[in-house]
Amino acid sequence: MRQLDLRTQRLLLRSFGPGDAERTAALAGTRAVTDMTMRIPFPYTASMAAEWIAGHPGLREKNKALLYAIALQGQDELIGSVGIELDMPNRRGEIGYWIGVPYQGRGYATEAAGALVEYAFNVLDLHKVTAHHLVRNPASGRVLEKIGMRREGLLREHVRKDGRYEDLVQYAVLRDEFRRAGPVR
Repeated sequence: MRQLDLRTQRLLLRSFGPGDAERTAALAGTRAVTDMTMRIPFPYTASMAAEWIAGHPGLREKNKALLYAIALQGQDELIGSVGIELDMPNRRGEIGYWIGVPYQGRGYATEAAGALVEYAFNVLDLHKVTAHHLVRNPASGRVLEKIGMRREGLLREHVRKDGRYEDLVQYAVLRDEFRRAGPVR
């Protein structure tokens, strides 16, 4: 599968490159970010980020995932990441994202996630896009609602993070619902 750059009003969603490892570790590796994600460990080093980035082409080639660096338009320096894990036999994808602390609270997660969901339906021809967040991260739930997702349920003690079980809130949007609502603004 080919990965195209995506552009929004303020953002460029592009492929990660090897030169992004240090910045990824610096932004994603903060306790404030790792604490609210399920897959980023703390500490998160540049070598861990480099290994993660090196795995992107294989995931893309196997139609398993598309992972994007989020950068501000006109700048190449990343501020976060958004991606979608693909289940092509079921025409379904699951999105996830993180934004570096200095860039949080500006609507970048909503803008990036909305663009990726639009791409998932209009280009990848998916039927359903899902996402989930830790119960203790309601800001992520607000992002999902802003991009047209609806809460589907609560997954009690569904993941183990830093030695404790965490509840997840599950969200989803169907292609027809998304198209009726129109593009995310």
